[in-house]
Amino acid sequence: HGIGADVNIWGNWLPVLAPYYRLVRFDMRGFGQSVVPPDDFAWSFDALVADTLAVTNAVGIDSFHLVGESIGGTAAIAFALQHPKRVMSMTLSNAAARGGLVSNVANWRDMVKQTGQPGWAQFMMQSRFHPGVLPREQFDWFMSVHQSCSLQACFKLADVLLASDLTEQLERIQAPTLLLAPDASPFIPLEVMVDMRRRFSQAELQVFAHAKHGLPLSHGEGCAKVLRAFLSQVT
Repeated sequence: HGIGADVNIWGNWLPVLAPYYRLVRFDMRGFGQSVVPPDDFAWSFDALVADTLAVTNAVGIDSFHLVGESIGGTAAIAFALQHPKRVMSMTLSNAAARGGLVSNVANWRDMVKQTGQPGWAQFMMQSRFHPGVLPREQFDWFMSVHQSCSLQACFKLADVLLASDLTEQLERIQAPTLLLAPDASPFIPLEVMVDMRRRFSQAELQVFAHAKHGLPLSHGEGCAKVLRAFLSQVT
């Protein structure tokens, strides 16, 4: 999952995929039930890759289909580059290989100083969802996550993302790749994912209409169905 979220963002995917696959989800370091690192922790994609590797080793999985959204998608790219034999396929939702192409992130600290975490949370929810697209219960849950998550983890990871550029390495990834793109993410413009589609050796792109950066939650069932169809072709 991405910044300011937790494993529950995948909730609508489970009924579609669970009958066919063993599903392993985990809270990214600093979010959900995972520990928030100390102030001097060296955040990096290497650290996120190591966390993913540790989880898969702990549950006894040698190779798997890897799914990531937002910065979790960028971390998935980094993982596939470092451990290509572990990745049977890769699915990236509203993600970018180059952080410099991600919009509306650099001003988060100033936003919090001006409006507090509740104001930042409101901005994030508006960036993720069109009005009325979520049931009230899901909207309230995600708002509470944004209002209570570690800002340190959010800001540090945002810094890591904005400084990253894995674009020129994408052609090295041989695993079949599925790209799930919202048509109106304020953070990841559609053309960014279209460009990534051209750079992978084998990739498919599915664009979802009336979707913002909260695609994995607002269109979770649809995303999971596309993924299920994709996996039926590559396995």
